Amino acid sequence: MKVIVLGGGVIGITTAYYLARNGAEVTLVDRQDGVAEETSFANAGQVSPGYSTPWAAPGIPLKALKWMLQREHAPLAVRPDGTGFQLRWLAAMLTNCTDRRYAINKERMMRVAEYSRRCLQQLRDETGIAYEQRTGGTLQLFRSQAQFDAAERDIAVLKACGVPHQLLRPEQLGSAEPALAHVSHKLTGGLRLPLDETGDCHLFSRALAQKAGALGVRTRMRTTVEGLLTEGDRIAGVQLGAGHGGEVLRADAYVLAFGCYSRQALAALGLDIPVYPVKGYSLTATLADAERAPRSTVLDETYKIAVTRFDDRIRVGGMAELAGFDLQLDPRRRATLEMVLNDLFPGGADATQATFWTGLRPITPDGTPIVGATPLANLFLNTGHGTLGWTMACGSGKLLADQMTGRHPEISVEGLSMARYRPAPSGGRGWPRPALGTGH
Repeated sequence: MKVIVLGGGVIGITTAYYLARNGAEVTLVDRQDGVAEETSFANAGQVSPGYSTPWAAPGIPLKALKWMLQREHAPLAVRPDGTGFQLRWLAAMLTNCTDRRYAINKERMMRVAEYSRRCLQQLRDETGIAYEQRTGGTLQLFRSQAQFDAAERDIAVLKACGVPHQLLRPEQLGSAEPALAHVSHKLTGGLRLPLDETGDCHLFSRALAQKAGALGVRTRMRTTVEGLLTEGDRIAGVQLGAGHGGEVLRADAYVLAFGCYSRQALAALGLDIPVYPVKGYSLTATLADAERAPRSTVLDETYKIAVTRFDDRIRVGGMAELAGFDLQLDPRRRATLEMVLNDLFPGGADATQATFWTGLRPITPDGTPIVGATPLANLFLNTGHGTLGWTMACGSGKLLADQMTGRHPEISVEGLSMARYRPAPSGGRGWPRPALGTGH
């Protein structure tokens, strides 16, 4: 079977790799010079199934309003982008902020994320792939008693899912992250997930692309896509953009892994998915003092920022802006990232010399990625992973590859495809409340 994978981020690369491993003849297409040059390039670096939690949760609307009203270091910003799509996406997210919807969405996300953890570990064992990985767990830090107390709800979910965890008091934080002993007086505690991992997503994607190439995967970089051609209920080919001589790429099946741009590619086909670009930022600084730096990943619950240790670098990433496809670097966001790094790990790295980056995460209103078939018989989606693309990449890639090549999926696919979004009423727009029990 010939397959074209559209998108060369970590999601596209893992999908291409697993398809090739299952015997497919794969071509991967991306507009950049190399793989993982956009959203996968400089993310926070955490592989954290235990923190796979929907943004849409009970109490979030009020909490989000408080965040946006913060005068300094606000973790969330919403700026009108001039489209009705933004308003519909926000409305759809609000419908998921109930206890019932949160439980359903959390289970779906945890299902994919925990499976992905196992797939990544197996891939690492089988291939010896290296990406500055660490297996020291992650630690969520609380700065207020209210945050510490609220962790009980997350712990209940972790217990139900069988995820090992430790709730730590301030004086215990140094046992997990020794450098925090210097600042424990500022904190009220933390939640540690010892099985979580870290690593450089960009390094991983590049290394996996090489291994995929050894399996026969061909890459078409610096290649733009004009659109998808259809014949009846099938995709007939990929029309390449200007500069490619009108070339059309053809295959038996097609995977759309364009991240935030997947919705635009589907629009011409009469299909609509609620994937919105949420902007995040990161700093990458050279390690200055290992004794004052994190050993793994630390998550600051107050500012929604992660601080991750690589070999000789520290990555600081987070925050969320809903402002369309804007990719401008905001110096106020850099100031927040530097503040958190210097506050938690003073002397660990020189933030003023760090590389500043931004990227767009493709997020669905229910938090769950869209993985699976579409109404077009040979078109499949792998998108909408939000801030958990690195966490869920191997699992969603293998899951989709198994579905496409006739293998029995190793986990349930219930609720993962675009079929969970009911069609808009006749003459209407938007996505009503996601349907329950739709697994196609």
